[in-house]
Amino acid sequence: MDLRLAPLTSPTPAQAFARTARTAPSAAEGSGGGFAGALSGALQSVSAAQNQAGALQREVQLENPNVSLEQTMVAIQKAQIGFQATMHVRNRMVQAYSDIMNMQV
Repeated sequence: MDLRLAPLTSPTPAQAFARTARTAPSAAEGSGGGFAGALSGALQSVSAAQNQAGALQREVQLENPNVSLEQTMVAIQKAQIGFQATMHVRNRMVQAYSDIMNMQV
């Protein structure tokens, strides 16, 4: 059985984060911070993936013949994985902040 999937047009959240991180120093000069710019770009990417999944879901519910169920399910899974990755990053950052605050000086 040979299963071939068409390449996705939108980048995964990890790819978007990596691209944003690579371009962060030049973008950070005007926006105010390398890490902050990278994090903001990654959050915008996750938000865009969730918006795209929602739009595709609506189109499937309206029985649009141009939108396939498979395409919609892949978009929903991408958005879900991106959101979970974002939550893991947030939890790690909160834990690091707590560890730093609990350090004795």
